[in-house]
Amino acid sequence: MSEIRIASRYAKSLIELAQERGVLEQVKEDMDMFAKVLDQSRDLKLLMRNPVVKSDKKLAVINAIFKGKVNDLTLAFFEIMARKSRESVLVFIAPEFTNQYNVYKGITTASVTTAVPLSEELRNELGQRLVAQTGQRVELEEKIDPTLIGGFVLRVGDQQIDSSVKYNLNKLRNKFKDNPYINKL
Repeated sequence: MSEIRIASRYAKSLIELAQERGVLEQVKEDMDMFAKVLDQSRDLKLLMRNPVVKSDKKLAVINAIFKGKVNDLTLAFFEIMARKSRESVLVFIAPEFTNQYNVYKGITTASVTTAVPLSEELRNELGQRLVAQTGQRVELEEKIDPTLIGGFVLRVGDQQIDSSVKYNLNKLRNKFKDNPYINKL
């Protein structure tokens, strides 16, 4: 079975258990912190995926980093994963937990890339329009890419709207390139 499918099942179980115990929001914060630590520490990610390092050593590292900083349920989950020699799957469980949490809470993530930072007014207007269009709460992730020159690139789920100056200039360049009358000049 693929690691993504395994991660999906464990994430679902953790969400259900956390909800049952009334600590879903705390476990969500813990999994976000775990994912952030993994993203920032390539060594930790490689350690978790390393089949040569024993599970008890990996658990000791996890405890050293997270004990006292995360909910008891989250720490117990990490321990169970280590006891079952599934700690390598934790790398995939953290993002999958966030995906399933967002589905459960009716949250859609959107990514907007602009040449300059959005003003508060534009950010609010974009958020309201996305809520109206999707019917769900929207978490907006902002990125800055000066090469866009102007405009924006908006990604919601598997849809993308590219209204950047860079994209439009490339489109125009391709039209001129494919135009036989211009090529004769």
